[in-house]
Amino acid sequence: MKPLKENTPIAKRVMPGEEKLIYEDRWMVVFEKPSGLLSQPGRGADKQDCLVRRVVKQWPAARIVHRLDRDTSGLIVLALDAQTHRALSRLFAARAVQKTYIARVAGHPQHAAGTIDAPIGKDTDRPPRYRIDRKGGRTARTHWQRGRMAGMGTCTGTEMELWPITGRSHQLRVHLEHIGHPILGDPLYGSAASQTAGDRLHLHATRLELSHPATGEPVLWHSVCPF
Repeated sequence: MKPLKENTPIAKRVMPGEEKLIYEDRWMVVFEKPSGLLSQPGRGADKQDCLVRRVVKQWPAARIVHRLDRDTSGLIVLALDAQTHRALSRLFAARAVQKTYIARVAGHPQHAAGTIDAPIGKDTDRPPRYRIDRKGGRTARTHWQRGRMAGMGTCTGTEMELWPITGRSHQLRVHLEHIGHPILGDPLYGSAASQTAGDRLHLHATRLELSHPATGEPVLWHSVCPF
């Protein structure tokens, strides 16, 4: 296998709440999405500002391939033509894209690493939440590794590396709450103490690795965790 090509960040002044261009070629662009920005438009006039609408101002043919939750920051790739969109979509569907996240969670997991294998479905009683649903939920699997402890006010936190094998909505947030270590700053999941421990959701998509949809070469992008 040929060595991975590490991305070279493109110089750009980044204001609070502004997306950052990480990589560009004729087939795709990779951005670092800030926390608080939707990946694509939602319902309502107040949910129209989003990453894809900002990107198409410069790349009119840009198409979103995968999403990050509004409050999750980090790496996201967009295709610049229909053929690339289909190729990238196939890679994601085949689980051939390696995604790494960094989270800061409440408490300190007992084990150094593990796998969460628990199906997820919509929590119809408390939308927009999701929940573990062992009867009607969709298969969801996450690998994790414990990192260092870090203080967050009155809530002791631990950094964790996460590798989602599936890509369900709110997967990492639901899975970490399920094992008793909700993500700090999460407004939907966890306890009152974990929800108020930080001014944002402490979840960041830090690494993205895949085969280039046009050349087949392995490519890798990395984004420094902002918390």
